[in-house]
Order: sequence, then structure tokens, then C-alpha cells
Amino acid sequence: MKKLFKRHSDLTPFLISGPCSAESFEQLYATANQLQQHVNFDLFRAGIWKPRTRPNSFEGYGEEALKWLRDVKQDLTIQTCVEVANSKHVDLALKYEVDVLWIGARTSVNPFSVQDIADALQGTHVPVMIKNPINPDLQLWIGALERIQQSTDAEVAVIHRGFSSYGSSLYRNEPMWHIPIEFKRLFPDVPILCDPSHIGGKRESIYPLAQEAMDLMFDGLMIESHIKPDDALSDAKQQITPKRLQNILERLILRNPDDISGSVQLKLSELRSHIDSIDETILRDIVTRLELIEKIGVLKKQHNIPILQVERWGNILKRLTGLGTDLKLSEKFLNEFLNSLHTESIRKQIEILNDKKV
Repeated sequence: MKKLFKRHSDLTPFLISGPCSAESFEQLYATANQLQQHVNFDLFRAGIWKPRTRPNSFEGYGEEALKWLRDVKQDLTIQTCVEVANSKHVDLALKYEVDVLWIGARTSVNPFSVQDIADALQGTHVPVMIKNPINPDLQLWIGALERIQQSTDAEVAVIHRGFSSYGSSLYRNEPMWHIPIEFKRLFPDVPILCDPSHIGGKRESIYPLAQEAMDLMFDGLMIESHIKPDDALSDAKQQITPKRLQNILERLILRNPDDISGSVQLKLSELRSHIDSIDETILRDIVTRLELIEKIGVLKKQHNIPILQVERWGNILKRLTGLGTDLKLSEKFLNEFLNSLHTESIRKQIEILNDKKV
């Protein structure tokens, strides 16, 4: 079966573009027409039903917008895709000749909703894309993939759109690249696309995020484009004109993993061998550290000392974070690494105090 979502032979990404929301026939037609003039896109997207965080916001025109999308498709001879959140959406989308469906982040987080969509797809052959759940849960993402794959023999792809996090952040949704990378490792044959519009939440972030996705050998991009972004009824700050999209795509550096000389391969092999040796040393040192933690746990149990020593942990965190930043390590990495190490240390001591096997 031909792979729909793969990179093209010239390594350019599979491209999905179009407005966040379908606002009128004229808006859809003008945007798709300009996209045809400026870029080689594969699918034209438009939001038909818009689930919003809070009520009283623009939530799409529903079935009426599907009629506009069908007419644009026929007039411009393009392929279309829309988001679906339930079986009714699936039925309506297919009724109006939508070519590809995608399941959004607010839906993929709910196995009941995904199964409802999967049941509606039984007997159909429409390709489906699945965005990662809003929370960083790899198993939920995998579960959504498996439910859809069990219901259709059509191609299924996934879309990385970032993850919600509490507090201030550079991005609207944290990329957490390690999660899609792990997904790619587990499912190397499932195409994976990136949605830099939703990760970044603003136009300025689209190019660097798209470039990072290309560097990680993602198969494609979904980038929101609008004829008049500033006037958009939803997510205006993250949409760009077709002309600006052309500029971004022209700036992308496309890597070819097969175009590597023998001497470069040899050097890579040497460096990777060195890294493997260092990784093994790090793991052995962590084991040695945890053995000392166990001894401390035994002492605490013998003398009825509480596990958590908040002041000492605060001092350790401050000292090692300072040392790490002096060594040019990022504060975010240091916090994640040190807190993970501390969590494992606490777990070991809890097992000792409760007479569990360490």
C-alpha cells in the first residue's frame, strides 16, 4: 500500500495547511487558492467543530462548513482533512467527501471517545491521523493508535502537537520531544507529523519548531494558514499567510540520512562508542549512589529518623544546580535529572522503612 503521509522523494515534508477554522466559503476558497500559488501542499485542513476551553467562544459552523469545504475541494481539485470528535462527526465528514480525518488532542485523551470514532470507521477506508493527548501520556497515544488500527485497514499516522503544562512556558504546549521520539522508536512504520502551530502558539515559533521536527526526521508538518490571520475567529496568533508559509518552507534545511560518506560514518561510530562507554559509567555510578542511599535508609530506620530532610535536599539542589549551570547544563535539565534521582532515592528508603524488598 502506498504511504500517504511520508516525506516526498526530494525530502520535502508531507504538508498539511489551511485555517484553524472554516469561517466562510470565501475565506476557505481564498486561502486554498493562495496556498496553491505559493506552496506544494498535500492536504487542506479546516476546523469544522472547534472544542474550546471555555464556552461563548467561536466553536465552528459544523455541517454548513463541510458544504463549503466540499465545494472548495471540487473547484480547486484538492484533498481535504478535518478533525472529528465523535461518530456523528465521522459520518458527516464522509458524507461531504472529506479525504482524511484527524483525532484531536482533547479527544485522543479519552478512550471512550476514540472507541466511538473507531466503531464509526468500521468498513471504511479513510486515512486517519491521531494527535497526541493533551497530557504527556505515551500509553494513551499508543492506545488511540491501536483502537483505530483495529477498526480500519487504511493508513494511520500520528501528529505531535505538544503537551499541556502548568505555569509559564516559552511555548503554548511543551514539545517534550522525548515522547514522540519514543513513539517513533516503538512504531517506526507509523508516519509521524509535527504541528508547530499548536506547539508554539505564535507565528514566530513556527519556523524553529518545524526545523527541529525536520532535524528529527519527522515525515511532515501541519501548519495553520489563513488569508487574513489577524482577523481569524480562532487562534489568530498562531496562523500565517500562505506567502509566509512559503518563506518558512524555503528556509528549512532538509537532512538526508542516506547521504553520509564512509569517513563520516566511521567518525560517528567512534563518537557513539565513546558515548556508550560514558552512559555505562553513569549508570554504574548511579547504582553506587543508590547503594549508599540504602545504607542511609537502614540507619534512618534503626534510629527512627524521617526520610525526607527538606533543608538538606534544598541545599543539594541549590549546590548542584549552581555547579551544573556553571558547566553549561540547562537549569531545566538539571531540575528534571536531580528530582528524578531524588524521587528514586526516596522510593528506596520508603521500601526499607516498610520492610519491602529493595
